[in-house]
Amino acid sequence: MSYVITGNPGVGKHTITNEIGKLLHLQIIDINSIAQEFGLFEKGNETNDVDVAKLEKIIKDTILHPVLFVGHLAPYVLAPDKIKKVIVLRKNPYDLISIYKKRKYSKEKIKDNLGSEALGVIFHDAISQFGTEKTIQIDVTSQSIQETTKKVNEAIKGETKTEEVDWLTMIAEKNDLNEFFAH
Repeated sequence: MSYVITGNPGVGKHTITNEIGKLLHLQIIDINSIAQEFGLFEKGNETNDVDVAKLEKIIKDTILHPVLFVGHLAPYVLAPDKIKKVIVLRKNPYDLISIYKKRKYSKEKIKDNLGSEALGVIFHDAISQFGTEKTIQIDVTSQSIQETTKKVNEAIKGETKTEEVDWLTMIAEKNDLNEFFAH
């Protein structure tokens, strides 16, 4: 059975996956790299869309041993019966703004990703795909790499439960809904 670390762009998926991969001695499979390697990205307006059906088949046919998957596409391309635990990293959307600007994301892409994090889309989709027993979300806001690695490792071992994350209430209380959602 494999493990998954997922979440929106900018939450630290790859950094934490590298640390967990060393701890668990598991091969790391970057889902986006597979999509790129097989030419599955379709250029759209400001985005790269992926043919998830083809990507799902490639992963199913080529990954035959336990690995550590990383990528925001995990809930859409991985079979639940092959996954033991899914860790969804979450980060305060206000903290993500500067990360996305450094990455030179367009305004539209920034809002799309901020809205997705605010609503917990990847967490929701991970639960829908893998179930509540396998899916754990962790708030990595203001956490060091070491602290996050420890939390993720504990989650993988079943020593911790999912954390409550509610960015939407915070954003609404600050009257910033327009900042995070297109209108």
